[in-house]
Parts: sequence; structure tokens; C-alpha cells
Amino acid sequence: QVQLVESGGGSVQAGGSLTLSCAASGGTFSDLAMGWFRQAPGAEREFVATISRNGRGRYYADSVKGRFTISRDNAKNTVYLQMDSLKPEDTGVYYCASTVTVWMTIIRTRSGEYDNWGQGTQVTVSP
Repeated sequence: QVQLVESGGGSVQAGGSLTLSCAASGGTFSDLAMGWFRQAPGAEREFVATISRNGRGRYYADSVKGRFTISRDNAKNTVYLQMDSLKPEDTGVYYCASTVTVWMTIIRTRSGEYDNWGQGTQVTVSP
């Protein structure tokens, strides 16, 4: 069973930046495609970004494209989400998720495709 622990959330003003980290343990990190999702109050969880096992496949939600960057360090068993030009609508709890994939470049964008989830980290962006 893979355990995921997010960190790096906080409160920032619009236009600011934050970097989220997700540390994985209990599995072989390089076997995992990773994803970030978020959930705003009263809303459903939504996809934010995903990265393939080898980091060559990346995909973003339209709402964050050009502002967020997902990356991973397989030597540190960690995936990151660099968030720039933050907007109030980016506010929510951000979750890290993982799933085993056979192919190195496969990405996953749907929450149901992920097997393991972190506890979430709060991001609040004020106007």
C-alpha cells in the first residue's frame, strides 16, 4: 500500500506562488503515475495535473494550464506542483494521488483511475 503525504499548502494573495510536495512511501515510486486534484468548498473534486512514471508525459486542466507545473523526482519519491499566478478560484484542498501504470508515459486524468490518495493540504488564495 502506497502512502502519500502532501505539504506546502498555505495562504497567499492573488498573484502569488506556492509549491506543493507529495512524498510517497510503501511502494516503488517509479512504477506510479501521479496526479494532483483539488476540491473547493461545496464542489466536487476536480483534476488539476498529472505526470507519467518517467516524467515525460504531463497534462493539465485548462484552468491551470500555463500557471501550474507538475514535476517529480524519482530519487526522492516526491511529486511537486508549482503554482504561480494564483487566483482566488484556486482555493481548495489539494490532494495527491497515485496509480500503478504499465507504460512509462501513460497519464491518468480521472479520479477513479487512482488507487491511493493523500490526506490533502489546504490552499487559500485571497483577492
